[in-house]
Amino acid sequence: MREIKIFSGRANPKLAEDVCDFLHLKLGRVTLGEFPDGEIQCKIEEDVRGRDVFLVQPTCPPVNNNLMELLVMIDSCRRASAERITAVIPYFGYARQDRKDEGRVPITAKLVADLITSAGADRVLTMDLHAAQIQGFFNVPVDHLNASPVLNHYFLSLGVPTEELCVVSPDAGSIKRAVTHHRRLNGELAIVDKRRTSAHETTTKNIIGGPVEGKTAVIFDDMISTAGSICGAAKVVHKAGAREIYIAATHGVLCGPAVARLQAAPIKELILTDTIPQKSQDLLTNMRVLSVAPLLGEAIKRIHNDESISALFRENIG
Repeated sequence: MREIKIFSGRANPKLAEDVCDFLHLKLGRVTLGEFPDGEIQCKIEEDVRGRDVFLVQPTCPPVNNNLMELLVMIDSCRRASAERITAVIPYFGYARQDRKDEGRVPITAKLVADLITSAGADRVLTMDLHAAQIQGFFNVPVDHLNASPVLNHYFLSLGVPTEELCVVSPDAGSIKRAVTHHRRLNGELAIVDKRRTSAHETTTKNIIGGPVEGKTAVIFDDMISTAGSICGAAKVVHKAGAREIYIAATHGVLCGPAVARLQAAPIKELILTDTIPQKSQDLLTNMRVLSVAPLLGEAIKRIHNDESISALFRENIG
């Protein structure tokens, strides 16, 4: 059987180390740096000829640096004769640019998919894409994981009675995600009516479904960027009489005014996963970060052994 090798870029080395700990493997040695003019330098410090290589690198901020680093690592492994290269991208940047919604704009998610494929990736492992159809932008196999088992396991551990729980979608686009969580957590289901006024601003109006009054509300989203939408939803839910409010998301991008907005929001706890390393944890005392390393590690093991990973779509990873 071909040997497995896991390497990490500089975007989230802690997650890669946790994945290796789960698999009882040693993280591969790679030297990464910059030339004086800013060009990225890479050298794989281990023999990868004929190996099954996994490169862990979310394309989180600084997006362009991390993306370019991933491409350079892929090319390094391809030229070193790795048998198979899997790009493990827990957070896929540029995912929001997935369609041409007005004239003279790019579909950058497709461009990035082409770059990763052209660099030499044989397959991609990712998690909670902003739009699931991005899988079709790749011309190589894509394994698209969902962090819902990890998030649901945490909320079930809180022991909130079903009759006191309400799962909330922050907008119409997140209804499917909220329904998925609702199937596992039960309770009530509500949707916040959000209207986008510009590329950067949204307004929240009403709540559909529920009720949320006197209940513990859990608002689920795939990512939190500037936190405008999710905090607006929290305010609407709070105004509607929710007793406690939790916000949960897979990817905590937390850029711009996000930290200030979350500090001012009427929430008990912010739940994120470690797909993106969190420097804001010192500023947000009510933030909890859950690890997706076991989920990624199990997927990597199954890919390496040519086994099905469909079981990971069920609620069996805590």
